[in-house]
Amino acid sequence: MNPILIALAISVAANAALGWAYLGQRDDTATAQADLRAVEGQRDGARQAASACSDSVDDLRELADKRARDAAPARAAAASAAHGHNQRADLILAAPALVPGDACASAQARVDDWLKGRVKP
Repeated sequence: MNPILIALAISVAANAALGWAYLGQRDDTATAQADLRAVEGQRDGARQAASACSDSVDDLRELADKRARDAAPARAAAASAAHGHNQRADLILAAPALVPGDACASAQARVDDWLKGRVKP
């Protein structure tokens, strides 16, 4: 066989192998680029969702602060009323039994007194 033909055959085989490798690498690169675009899309979607969530949390914080400011007078009035009720309860509990020896009758008498106090205008 002629050495030129052998060299030509080796060159063709090498070029075919390089072409095959190039096509495989090109396909792998195209797949990787498509995967990268998909992952970037997912990342961007996650960022948008996180941003929307953060904005919603900020809105809720502002609403909670507004409601706290709006409810402050009612809480203060309730605390004042509770203080008065606590003082009244302390007086009732510190008072001796109305019916000595009968806790049930004493409790009934205290409830009757309390109800009379509530009926007053």
